[in-house]
Amino acid sequence: MNKKTIKDIDLKNKKVLVRCDFNVPMDEEKNITDNTRIVAALPTIKYLLENNCAIILCSHLGRPKGEFKPEFSLKPVAKEISRLLNKEVIMAEDVVGEDAKSKAENLQLGQIMLLENVRFHKEETENEQEFSKQLASMAEIYVNDAFGAAHRAHSSTTGVAEYLPALSGFLIEKELQFLGNAISNPERPFVAILGGAKVSDKIGVIDSLLDKVDTLIIGGGMAYTFFKAQGYNVGNSICEIDKLDLAKEAMKKAEQKGVKLLLPVDTRIGKEFKPDTESKTVSWTEIPDEWEGFDIGEKTIEIFSNELKNAKTVIWNGPLGLFEFEQFAKGTNAIAKVLSEIDATTIIGGGDSAAAVKKAGLENKMTHISTGGGASLEFLEGKKLPGIECLLNK
Repeated sequence: MNKKTIKDIDLKNKKVLVRCDFNVPMDEEKNITDNTRIVAALPTIKYLLENNCAIILCSHLGRPKGEFKPEFSLKPVAKEISRLLNKEVIMAEDVVGEDAKSKAENLQLGQIMLLENVRFHKEETENEQEFSKQLASMAEIYVNDAFGAAHRAHSSTTGVAEYLPALSGFLIEKELQFLGNAISNPERPFVAILGGAKVSDKIGVIDSLLDKVDTLIIGGGMAYTFFKAQGYNVGNSICEIDKLDLAKEAMKKAEQKGVKLLLPVDTRIGKEFKPDTESKTVSWTEIPDEWEGFDIGEKTIEIFSNELKNAKTVIWNGPLGLFEFEQFAKGTNAIAKVLSEIDATTIIGGGDSAAAVKKAGLENKMTHISTGGGASLEFLEGKKLPGIECLLNK
């Protein structure tokens, strides 16, 4: 972490633009159903308030594709921040328009305002210079605390850093500390668990982790591509036929590097893709035609659990089954429970794995849950994240 954070500079009485990740889920009535990302931004906001800053928050929400769509308004987020801090949050009607600019100009020290969804402008995702300049013109200092968007080079994540001193907030600092330590200096044995649907999403990560871990556990939909690569039938299970060679290469590399590569030995299969489908457990080599693999089986849970009990550092990215359906959530929940009980640094890499851990009610038992699925994957892959690269070095 060689980037300057908000503690490395005197921020007292400054006007600060903070990029947060308020891309939160909402129901039909626009009630926020999970405020984790908002809560994660609070330490940075509170620190700025303690330093008597005037705070301008900005974020994206959903994919409005460059035009104003009321269903993607950040107004419910302003209400939620206001509730959590017990303090008024001024809502701008636009991003760089008349309303935002005049409210920013009149913003007093100790006040907070939230700009409307930055993705209402196509210039945001194009990282257009003039748009970045206008955003930056409202403040004196820029703080990036949106780890979930740090792998995107957009105006509000990198563009503004060309016009303002750019620092990291506490959330990004924490993400880099945990993910960075796990990658560069893990306490061993170091185990990585990769799940999720596709091998293609994780090829770079598999490759990068095989240079670092002692054990690599593979589950979820991507396991069936590995089964197929060994010549076995996978029935109707999700399988990337064009990625069989990559799966073979990964197995070969693991062997060469002396990394233990664990694949499921049994699998819970279903007749159809629906919650109450007929299901049974079979050996991984005996998946019948017309059936589909949806979870890891009992024996696999036992093997994976025993491996994890000796681990000192664990990174987990991607669920091990179709955890959204109760009868296929068993594998994911069992592994989450093991991680909640072991004496190790446990890091959950955002996205679906974070959702699964929360659904199991175990989020407080993990060392760190990343707020960025895509960003944490790219970081683990060893890619440089533009939203971090643009920050000032210490």
